[in-house]
Amino acid sequence: MEKYKSDVVIVGGGLAGITTALELLDAGKSVTILDRSTEDRFGGLAKESFGGVFIVDSPTQKKNGVKDSIELAWSDWCSFAEFGEGDELPKKWARKLIENSERDIFFWLKKRNVGFFPVVHWVERGIYRPGNSVPRFHMIWGTGQELIVQLVNKLYGHHKKENLQVYFSHKVEDFISQNGQVIGVRGENFEARGSSVVMACGGYGGNIDRIKSNWPKYLGSAPDKMLNGSHEFADGVLHDKVEEFGGKLTHMERMWNYAAGVHHPRPFRENHGISLVPPKSALWMDHRGKRIGPRPLMTSFDTSDLVKNICQTEKKYSWQILNQKIALKELAVSGSEFNKAIRDKNFFGFIKSILFGNKELVEDLTNNCEDFVIAGSIEELAGKMTTKNFGEKVDPEFLKSEIKKYDDQIDRGVSYHNDDQLRRIAMVRNYRGDKVRTCKFQKILDPKAMPLIAIREFIVSRKSLGGMQTDLESKVLSSDGTVVPGLYAVGEAAGFGGGGMHGKRALEGTFLAGCILTAQSAAQSIRSNI
Repeated sequence: MEKYKSDVVIVGGGLAGITTALELLDAGKSVTILDRSTEDRFGGLAKESFGGVFIVDSPTQKKNGVKDSIELAWSDWCSFAEFGEGDELPKKWARKLIENSERDIFFWLKKRNVGFFPVVHWVERGIYRPGNSVPRFHMIWGTGQELIVQLVNKLYGHHKKENLQVYFSHKVEDFISQNGQVIGVRGENFEARGSSVVMACGGYGGNIDRIKSNWPKYLGSAPDKMLNGSHEFADGVLHDKVEEFGGKLTHMERMWNYAAGVHHPRPFRENHGISLVPPKSALWMDHRGKRIGPRPLMTSFDTSDLVKNICQTEKKYSWQILNQKIALKELAVSGSEFNKAIRDKNFFGFIKSILFGNKELVEDLTNNCEDFVIAGSIEELAGKMTTKNFGEKVDPEFLKSEIKKYDDQIDRGVSYHNDDQLRRIAMVRNYRGDKVRTCKFQKILDPKAMPLIAIREFIVSRKSLGGMQTDLESKVLSSDGTVVPGLYAVGEAAGFGGGGMHGKRALEGTFLAGCILTAQSAAQSIRSNI
């Protein structure tokens, strides 16, 4: 039995855990980090992420002429969240993030050598209700990998590094308590004790069975097949331990899944899925090749609505139909692994991919991902789709007629566009951050844009939006609203603050931001109490 002792024990080595440790080391506290994974995966899901961070009224926005404000962001957040009765703590956490995002996230990261892309991305704009009224998705130059590299360098190079212990392959299984207070944790062959324990153990997005059992009613019914786009150790087991100890779990039915998941071409976890950034100019079809509608599906407006619409189809998975020209300009994958130029901070490589298309990515996915099919004709495409369609035939004539309805509108000219997808393509191209990555009314059956590509897409898990209920100091609360002595929760474990600060939907970039903010809040509270 290995025994570790420090002022604070942090369970989990993701972004929230690392940030908590950095803040505590700055305050002269001793820290033990226990991570279930191996050292090469230190940083967790944040290291694999695209690296987008939600910031309000930032210097980058101002430089780009984006007029943002705290009140506008608060209005957008509440619109998307659809907070319910009793959501006072989630509301307070959301407001806290919005009001402090520039100082405590943007400049906090800049001081730790984390830089941002010069153009702010505009996602989750909203459809039936306002989402982000202006661009707020600040991309880290170097993706989530650079974020973690810089913070880990600060951690290991800290002037108080003698106060730090980090242990990998340590699976925490239970709490150690004394007189009703948490004083440590234990695993199979170790225990770690401290005055405070911080749960930075992530959510339950890697547990597909748990996702299905918690599936929100407003999204319809859960699909039979889902892919895992989260961490395999994000299983929710420690959530149950917190509840057994008296902590309150809240909003566990709230989650953030993506609509365009495909199998990882080189999987390193079971049922491993990656989330495509769906091409805006592709047509989104059901399993028969019928365009999903009546309002066509298109990314960048409401991810939750995409999931809902696909889950209302008969088979609850989808196809996107496009061609090589669209793929080269618009196809992307959310994450550090498939964004080589940005991840490696290769500016010229990035500019090349914008000007000439990301040929390397398209070739990798069409050659190595089982969900991609490529063909020179509609007949060939429908045949190949049928082989991957779980016994359902795709009729080539029907598929052709669905595509031709769209292409014919483009042929008639911009003055006669009466298709919602074409209208929204025109809208997104008005913003320079999207114009360079979106085709200008590109037909699917364009002989000059061949070959045709069809992508079979599944719902893929990512984040759980509910979790351990916390006050504004990240202290875990019991069902009666009192503090569980000695226990804190940060990041996804706390539903990114309060047990559900996003409500039903996220404005994106709020996950990394929420990890940093909740960690800072926990560290500040611990500093004042030890």
